[in-house]
Amino acid sequence: MTKTVHRERVKFERPVLEEIRNGGFSPVDMHVHTNHSDAPVNVKATLKKAKKFGFGLAITDHNAISGYREAQAYESEVLLIPGIEVSASDGPHILIYFYSDADIVDFYEKIIRDNKRKSPCLAIRLGTAEIVAAAQQYHCIVAAAHPYGYLMFNKGLQKCIDRGYLPQDLIGSFQAVEAVCGGMTRHENEKAIRLADRHDLGIVGGTDSHLLSDTGRVLTCSKADTADEFLDNIPGRKNFIIGKELHLLEKGFAGTVVLTKYVRYTLPSLAIHYEQNIPRAKRFARKAWTHLKRD
Repeated sequence: MTKTVHRERVKFERPVLEEIRNGGFSPVDMHVHTNHSDAPVNVKATLKKAKKFGFGLAITDHNAISGYREAQAYESEVLLIPGIEVSASDGPHILIYFYSDADIVDFYEKIIRDNKRKSPCLAIRLGTAEIVAAAQQYHCIVAAAHPYGYLMFNKGLQKCIDRGYLPQDLIGSFQAVEAVCGGMTRHENEKAIRLADRHDLGIVGGTDSHLLSDTGRVLTCSKADTADEFLDNIPGRKNFIIGKELHLLEKGFAGTVVLTKYVRYTLPSLAIHYEQNIPRAKRFARKAWTHLKRD
């Protein structure tokens, strides 16, 4: 029988923050980008909005923790979850949330920093299995970001698995799935919820915001006063997600803005995409040739 546990904890509706807080829950946007990676938004403005409307933040810049560190230095009242979004060489984006500042700094300095490439927001030199194995040495929650994303690109864990690029058992190394991502479609998010159910994984939700106007549109809500309590409630199945996906025009505008951040890295970005996709094209050609010979 198919489980529906996680679907009952997801509300596809606009968050009413006062109601959420009055219910004793802390709402946090668990997927936020700043100008420390591929967004134009500065950290101070992001914090200001979060404080004004009353939600927390996981600043999860691509392969970077400097955005989170800057936010931390402001000593704001905003609940901050230490986080990073790592881009793996074999495709998937991986959200990692840490319990301590010391751990996220150590992880970045030992695992990420020296493996970044000339296009710093794109894939590092390590694959998904290597990144997850390294993260497991720390007190953290590893989540599959937008598992069926992103558009024509292979940036989601399950999308890469379904296409035969990665083994299915790799998902067993994760503690959670990004069940609702503001940048995905409703269909893709519904699939992500079912994926979490099938593998009995925790769920998180976030906007994947690159524009200030989008931040806070998708929230993970938990009865927690500290980052530790908030993170404990992810595998503990004691949270819920509320929010709606961005409209197509909003996604298009955000995507256009993001592309401008990659212009200076055009050549190294093309090199990374070439390295990622040529092996896949060769595998596809081999399979097609095998089928032709059988026929």
